[in-house]
Amino acid sequence: MIVSKPLNSKHTCLVQQVLPLMLKNVPFDAKLAASTTKTQNPFTIESVADVLKSIPRFFFQSPRSIGRQTGFRHRTPLRQRILKKEAYNIANNVLVLGPAAYRDPQKVTLGLNKATEFYHWVERFFDLFHNEMTCKEMGIVFARGNNVKGLWDFLKDMSTRGNGELVTTSSVTCLIKVLAEEGLVNEALATFYRMKQFRCRPDVYAYNVVINALCRVGNFNKARFLLEQMELPGFRCPPDVYTYTILISSYCKYGMQTGCRKAIRRRIWEANHLFRLMLFKGFVPDVVAYNCLIDGCCKTYRIERALELFDDMNKKGCVPNRVTYNSFIRYYSVVNEIDKAIEMMRKMQNLNHGVPTSSSYTPIIHALCEAGRVLEARDFLAELVDGGSVPREYTYKLVCDALNAAEEPSLLDDGLRKRIRDGIEYRFRQVMKVKPIMKHKELLKCGEIDI
Repeated sequence: MIVSKPLNSKHTCLVQQVLPLMLKNVPFDAKLAASTTKTQNPFTIESVADVLKSIPRFFFQSPRSIGRQTGFRHRTPLRQRILKKEAYNIANNVLVLGPAAYRDPQKVTLGLNKATEFYHWVERFFDLFHNEMTCKEMGIVFARGNNVKGLWDFLKDMSTRGNGELVTTSSVTCLIKVLAEEGLVNEALATFYRMKQFRCRPDVYAYNVVINALCRVGNFNKARFLLEQMELPGFRCPPDVYTYTILISSYCKYGMQTGCRKAIRRRIWEANHLFRLMLFKGFVPDVVAYNCLIDGCCKTYRIERALELFDDMNKKGCVPNRVTYNSFIRYYSVVNEIDKAIEMMRKMQNLNHGVPTSSSYTPIIHALCEAGRVLEARDFLAELVDGGSVPREYTYKLVCDALNAAEEPSLLDDGLRKRIRDGIEYRFRQVMKVKPIMKHKELLKCGEIDI
């Protein structure tokens, strides 16, 4: 699997020269090639890949996102996007929601056209022979620009060149993953089925990527169909541990979002069934599979099954981590069994299975404040700060209000208050760098807390 790397500092100057030409819509023709120095060819495989890698950042991102995040990573839409409906709404000035709401269609079209023109220009006038890297980056441009038909035509054309070295299974799998990140899961599935047209054969990683994309939008029927296909006797790509882990995690995670008790029970049953099937086939579950199932059982109040899985982990030598213990801590805090939650956290510390953080202390502190055990809540807050973590604003305010209600505000000394306030203020400033819109909101300030 080829992973996109950050821009090379050696090629930054070349990228800064090419991108303004694209933004000004300067044609890449023989005249421009003649004006480029011929003493030393400035274009290499790495430099061309860096130029193509920069195009989505400047042409496809919304203006409010440029300069506020280092990469193109964003939350994947949890619904299948319909490109025809989005184009119709944009043409008729209808409100568009989702990733297409902040894009300029003309700028996206310009970026796609200039990327294609530049790709063929360096090949024609500078005798650059493209390889898998540049082909993959050009395909990512089509995928980020939501031009699925152009992507398929490009891959079909590139697959006929050479000995099939330009379009490989790993590069097509990367493009499928990008389409899924853009919310185009049906298009990603269609690209997966077209791999034979591109002279590629899907492997288990390609199947896992497609199954993960289908589960993210809730299409569990199609995901199970692909799993059953992989489980056929003699199939070329049998499932691995990660395949089952994807489905188990998705059943537990998205089953809770249905809001229907019957559907939740069904999803948790499916997750447990897949876990037992994985054991029956001889696979050894890793800590991620155990954590997903334990968290799903704790959130649905199946604590007996969660403890059974926890004991099974220890028997099979799978060391639990902080995520495992946090699931039990949250459950015991919710059902007001605070002593058991504290026992689980101490057990994690004594066995060196993880270092408790704010996510470990917060449920316990909230439960202690609700139960009226203010002194213990204060002690855990101090322990949280001494461990190098910063509590949430609401947690800090909750402890302060509980101490005021108990008429013992002096239990929280000034030094500890100052450390917490400084930590919260620093975190607030860091968030404002990423989300400047928070400057205009009335957020909780340490100086406004009545203590």
